[in-house]
Amino acid sequence: MSDDPGLPPVRPRRDGDLVLRPAVEADVAAVMAWRNHPDVARWLLRTTMTEAEMLERLRDRPEWTLPLAVEHEGRVVGTAFVDVLDGMGQDGGTEHLRSEGLVGYLFDPAVHGRGFASRTLVLLLEIAFEDLRLRRVTAGCFADNIGSWKVMEKAGMRREQHGVRDSWHAELGWVDGLTYALLREEWMEREAR
Repeated sequence: MSDDPGLPPVRPRRDGDLVLRPAVEADVAAVMAWRNHPDVARWLLRTTMTEAEMLERLRDRPEWTLPLAVEHEGRVVGTAFVDVLDGMGQDGGTEHLRSEGLVGYLFDPAVHGRGFASRTLVLLLEIAFEDLRLRRVTAGCFADNIGSWKVMEKAGMRREQHGVRDSWHAELGWVDGLTYALLREEWMEREAR
């Protein structure tokens, strides 16, 4: 048994009529109504998933993964996550351990274009930097997923990597991939303004 306390409790976050909260098993049925829709699955690494697989992922998730649900007016319209990761670091130190986060989000196509992804990403960054005290957060997408990278830029994330034909897409073949990042001090400076 590990002495590691795992993730600290994370309180739900609200932005007006949008709530970001820890996901529960009851959310899975609502998400399955749109999870495999072509407009959603087109940009996911795992293009299809069954309800049983989604429940298993939620139940058996890694200790340092935080699955979240996005609610609008009491309805689950999206999912998001924060994975806490070790940063790159040399042996002999511990500063790099669990110092970074990877975030992601997906939404019901019925709510696309309403700003929910942008608002959710800001809430994810609040959780990562304020609740989890992470030093750095990254996110990535296929370069052809213009809506997703625009969300990251709107949230103040910096494009750090443009991989040329580094990502396999089932419909498009080898396509470019993008990675965005933000440091806690950049977040704090922005919040202070």
